[in-house]
Amino acid sequence: MKPQAMPTPHDAPHVRLLDSQVLSDHWYTLRKTTFEYLRRNGTWQQQTRETYDRGNGAVLLLFNRLQGTVVLTRQFRFPAFVNGSADGMLVEACAGLLDGDDPESCIRREVEEETGFRIRAPRKVFEAYMSPGSVTEKLYFFVAEYEAADRVGHGGGMVQEGEDIEVLELPLSEALRMCQSSDIQDGKTIMLLQHAALQGLDKL
Repeated sequence: MKPQAMPTPHDAPHVRLLDSQVLSDHWYTLRKTTFEYLRRNGTWQQQTRETYDRGNGAVLLLFNRLQGTVVLTRQFRFPAFVNGSADGMLVEACAGLLDGDDPESCIRREVEEETGFRIRAPRKVFEAYMSPGSVTEKLYFFVAEYEAADRVGHGGGMVQEGEDIEVLELPLSEALRMCQSSDIQDGKTIMLLQHAALQGLDKL
């Protein structure tokens, strides 16, 4: 599903929008925008930037404090494949685009589709722009505790959307080692695992 059109940027005294063109909207939306920016020395400078709008998203780390485990996924990512990943398979925390939902509703839906777990009490821990030099996307980061009884399906994602997702249950210590060894290379997942390590699962 395509995201809604990017809202017109809010008024700001240091930015003057001059022109905006849609370069592509086949999958998501690529725009070329020309604007003037007020530099710190008081002069205006004209700049042109391309922004890729894929909508905002949410990501969640499932954890079990008694077992010391987390639930992650493994799936094929074509952009990673063409940029050096040998097989294109990335280990990630469950995530998805909002597609018009609020972040909590989105992540409840995505977790059940991808992992088969029905989460009880997701808690937002922070928000972050993931690649602000070119991509508009903001991610909402969540954590939620799980038990074996919370698994109501097999997961695996949506076949009609090309998803073929493997569900992994790992000790947090092993997932952290995988970050150090580059077996986990997904930025949002590393951020959540590091957050869990800093907080401790007993306080997460």
